[in-house]
Amino acid sequence: MAMIVAMDGPSGAGKSTLAKALARRLGFLYLDTGALFRAVALLAARGELDPSREADRQALAHRLSRTTIRMTPTPEGNRLLLDGEDVSEAIRTPQVSRLASQVAALPFVRKAVLEIERTILAEGDVVLEGRDTTTVVAPDADVKFFVTASPEIRGERRFEELRAKGLDVTLEETTREMRERDLQDRTRPDAPLKRAKDAVEIDTSNRSVPELVAEMIEIVERKRHEGSCKDRGNNLQPIVT
Repeated sequence: MAMIVAMDGPSGAGKSTLAKALARRLGFLYLDTGALFRAVALLAARGELDPSREADRQALAHRLSRTTIRMTPTPEGNRLLLDGEDVSEAIRTPQVSRLASQVAALPFVRKAVLEIERTILAEGDVVLEGRDTTTVVAPDADVKFFVTASPEIRGERRFEELRAKGLDVTLEETTREMRERDLQDRTRPDAPLKRAKDAVEIDTSNRSVPELVAEMIEIVERKRHEGSCKDRGNNLQPIVT
């Protein structure tokens, strides 16, 4: 039976790095759920739509209903396609990051993204990461991790990532925006970021990636040997409109 490993946690904690490495070591498909919300944010940005305005929300809902979002695995990693266009790099700008939390709070966006995620999860063994993967997307995942790190370290990581892409940002600005996004993610009424009761907490602040991945593989293999992969078909939370 297919196995699902889910990771939650705030931005900059290292979810993507760990999930990619873990999926590669296990031979599982890697699913970045946050990238799907970023695709919707990019759609809003290109249409100059403000998610806080009712008229713009309606316009975004209309655009989204006519848009195809796909995640395609390649030897170099997953590529995100928006109506066939590869937007894997375009979704990583500060503007899209700011919009991502706003659109992620919209019920119609969460419904559309959840449908995409559930389709991917049905395809086989998956490691997925995001901000509500263990509580909403895959509440019956076989293994759950909550990945975290101190706000200062998360801010520094995000700052270095943006600088490496040639973006003109400051550490202070990056850390402030990250704290604002943390607040948005934790306080949104629909599927807020929180640690699942049965999730294993992984603090990445002062540990190496190989060390962390080795620990996570041990946990996954222990669960696999227990033969406890569950039948998730009737236990997924319903998609609420």
